[in-house]
Amino acid sequence: MKTLPWSVWIPWKRQTLPLRILSYFMFHELDVTKPQAIFKYLPILSFTESYIYQLDKMNEKLLPTPTNRDSVHGGKDEKTTQVLDSYFSNDPVQPLVTLLKNKGLLTERIRKELTLGEEYWALERKLCYALINKEEILIDDVMKAIHLKSFDYRVLNLLLYQLRGAKVEELHMEFLSVSEFLVEVSDDLYDYEDDVLENNFNILRMFVRIYGASTAPAMLAKFIGEAEEKYETLLNSLDPQLSQSYQKRCAEATKEGGKVSEHPLGTWVIPTVIPDEELYRSKLKSV
Repeated sequence: MKTLPWSVWIPWKRQTLPLRILSYFMFHELDVTKPQAIFKYLPILSFTESYIYQLDKMNEKLLPTPTNRDSVHGGKDEKTTQVLDSYFSNDPVQPLVTLLKNKGLLTERIRKELTLGEEYWALERKLCYALINKEEILIDDVMKAIHLKSFDYRVLNLLLYQLRGAKVEELHMEFLSVSEFLVEVSDDLYDYEDDVLENNFNILRMFVRIYGASTAPAMLAKFIGEAEEKYETLLNSLDPQLSQSYQKRCAEATKEGGKVSEHPLGTWVIPTVIPDEELYRSKLKSV
């Protein structure tokens, strides 16, 4: 991993819905400053992302928290949990699949990404249960989850290709998959304390459990550094104009997100780890 200042990846996941979708338009030779380009594709993209987002929020309701650890296994919220369990056990993305199919937009690849989304939700539940119950967590499961987490980006990107009747650019997909990984890590670092409180999936939380509080930051930095190297290689493989436009957009998004740094893309900041999450929660509760 680079020495400070490290390049940062603006957490586009926390931007408004239109900005999340529009950030990929340049890879489709679409000008986001032209309303006709935006509104031609935005309705179906917005609906798709909203549907996925709603499922993601529903899945979070199934995660045990320090205050509902017992309720998800038979307490006052048992009925709600049973309903959600049933929903996620019966192909929750099928209504979206049916809609896309009826509109002639469904491809085998889009369907596969939606299936991977269901796999991510199941893995998220598994890891968060293991974390709060102090069970073993495997690094392979964690890395798989952080990569699967961006499936909605890929669904939207593939939809844009289908909407345009264009062939998928594999180099662009590979480059963006690395960028997505770094975005997810950046988001997790930003949300670390909140995710500890709410028992949400967070890569730093998982690393602390696997490697210990003293080693976790260095191990995460190692993974980030490896991803950055791959990102730089793929960035240099892009069309120069596209590469320049993407980097410019990253810098703009960093400013929009309130980042202040000598480096145009900001810096990586790994927060102070929380070695004892229960103690951390109890201290905040007593304040």
